[in-house]
Amino acid sequence: MKQTRTELIRGLSLTAAVMIVAGSMIGSGIFRKPSTMAQQLGSPELLILVWIAAGLITLIGAFINAEMAGMFDDTGGQYIYFKKMYGDFTSYLYGWSILSVIQTGSQAAIAYVFAEYVGYFVNYFELPAAWQQFYFTIPLAGKIYPFFDFGTKSVAIAAIIFLTGINYIGVITGGSLQTVVTYIKIGIIVIFSLLLILLGNGSISNVYSGFQLPESTSRNLFSLIGLSFAGAFWAYDAWNNITFVSGEVKNANRNVPLGLLFGVLIVIGVYVLINIAYLYVMPISEMANSPLVAASAAEKVFGNFGGNLISLIVIISTFGALNGSILATARVPFAMSKSKLFFDSLGKVHPRFGTPHVSLIVQGIWSCVLVLSGTFDTITDYVMFASWLFYLLGAYGVFVMRKKFPDVKRPYKVWGYPYTPIIFLLFASYYLIATLTSDTENAMLGLILVFSGLPFYFYSKYRSKKL
Repeated sequence: MKQTRTELIRGLSLTAAVMIVAGSMIGSGIFRKPSTMAQQLGSPELLILVWIAAGLITLIGAFINAEMAGMFDDTGGQYIYFKKMYGDFTSYLYGWSILSVIQTGSQAAIAYVFAEYVGYFVNYFELPAAWQQFYFTIPLAGKIYPFFDFGTKSVAIAAIIFLTGINYIGVITGGSLQTVVTYIKIGIIVIFSLLLILLGNGSISNVYSGFQLPESTSRNLFSLIGLSFAGAFWAYDAWNNITFVSGEVKNANRNVPLGLLFGVLIVIGVYVLINIAYLYVMPISEMANSPLVAASAAEKVFGNFGGNLISLIVIISTFGALNGSILATARVPFAMSKSKLFFDSLGKVHPRFGTPHVSLIVQGIWSCVLVLSGTFDTITDYVMFASWLFYLLGAYGVFVMRKKFPDVKRPYKVWGYPYTPIIFLLFASYYLIATLTSDTENAMLGLILVFSGLPFYFYSKYRSKKL
């Protein structure tokens, strides 16, 4: 008789945990954001320092989550931490935000970039002009053109469906795919960076200019550094995905904290290396005028072949990031359901595969809808404010937990406590204030999207009370 499973399977090793962290972080951002950051800063030294500083801030965030992960190994990760810290209301808002916009919007965006670069090798079909011009209007999101650029959207949707299917049939299958793809993409990016440095006709003066800042940068240094951090953090985002699958990691109290630390350190090294390689083959001014900076650098060294090479790298990179996000994110609505704060069906475990199959399907469908909407870039702009609000709450939660559960065993404690969490809190506060003042509309819309799930929350509470 076949075994019927009622619980998720603890099948992910430390290596898989590290690769989920690194693979989820390295997507398309590192191939696009350096150009914008170079334009903002105008200094190669500042550019490298911002990448390092953003990486270290991210590492402090990983330290904070590592302490929580050592205490609690439940599936749902940060959702569970918020539940322990602040109760049902805050944890629900976080889980709702993850499912409705933050992670699913990110999946839609990553899948679309994947499809765009596949289109470098394949000519997509397009629907008749009348279909492409069809639209309807949604408040806040604006006009929606579901059939515009339909060939690219179809490939993006196919990628989401395929990877949802892979993770549907087993967490070990999804974790193994993540490990293999992440090894490949890290190796390719490192080799690509080294080839740019070794074969490129560049100059070390492009990397070090004696900290000569342009006048435009000097006048607005504080605000420009803040803007450049936003780009870096977009590339570093998704570092906490591993906490969502804590309940499926072997020896989770040890391996999740180690996965966070090793994964973030690997990504910092990769990002700094590739930015040095970019700068070596092109001055900061040229880099600032190259929106697809990786492709421009590759073409300078490899000619026309460089475009094919970088397209292949981006395809592999985004494929791995999409798989990592799909694997991890589905565990959040699963955990919400188990907490009786969401629909019961999302908490079901597949009797054969031992996966949260309903949660995976719902997540996949919604991500595909966001692909069709074509508004995911706008949506992710809305929620950057909300994302950092939750990061701030998570950092403050360390102090809450030290007071609330002083005697709970902590296999790992935040390095540099209380100073490192305070540094993170100060930086998160600065980022939120800067965003609220410079991009008020998107910040407020982000909050509206977060609180849009309140009707489901009150319904769940009403139903639980009635039962």
